[in-house]
Amino acid sequence: MTDSEKQDAAVVIGASGGVGGAVADALEAAGQYAVVHRFARTLTGAARLDLEDEGTIAAAAARVAAGPAPALIFVATGVLHHGHDPERSYRAMTAEHLMRDYRINAVGPAMVAKYFAPLLPRDRRAVFTALSARVGSIGDNRLGGWHSYRASKAALNMILRNLAIELARSHPMAVVAGLHPGTVATDLSGPFQKGLSAGKLFTPAYSAERLLAVLDGLTLADSGGVFAWDGARVPE
Repeated sequence: MTDSEKQDAAVVIGASGGVGGAVADALEAAGQYAVVHRFARTLTGAARLDLEDEGTIAAAAARVAAGPAPALIFVATGVLHHGHDPERSYRAMTAEHLMRDYRINAVGPAMVAKYFAPLLPRDRRAVFTALSARVGSIGDNRLGGWHSYRASKAALNMILRNLAIELARSHPMAVVAGLHPGTVATDLSGPFQKGLSAGKLFTPAYSAERLLAVLDGLTLADSGGVFAWDGARVPE
């Protein structure tokens, strides 16, 4: 594929993270897109986008709109701890913790959809995806706990389902999906890696490879669902 044949862009939001950076690297190495936009709250070489600052999201979308249409928008963001350990019991819930996780895990990606989804091409396949988590599944919840993280990811899954329904009206070839990356050796999962076997802890590069392969295999019938790194659909 020559540069003149590349008509689309890819957008990676959260490119300062382990998975996001690996996804951006893999997309650039594959050479499928005319440009790969990297956005993050703080990252050398990436444009600024803060999920808690709607103005930066709008500005980032305007920057992307000036170039090739983004056929892939990959939201690789999320928060699990960093000042708030996952709650083991409902007695440990706090409004501050709940609101922090909702802002970053659900509201932020929703605002990304608000500004970026309209930029998807309408006449060919396009994908909007965000990192979710298996623990955001209501049907798969057998243990309880982790209230803020579980609830915020469940909210994200509903936002993605709504987006899939609405985009089908204006962008009939668009696929919307949540992705469960497994346990990846990043800061997000750092405190929870103890005791995992080597086969259960993925490198960012391997996770990115698997997630992009899953996206490649999704069809319009899959839009609105959440899928694990191995392609299996995560229960709602």
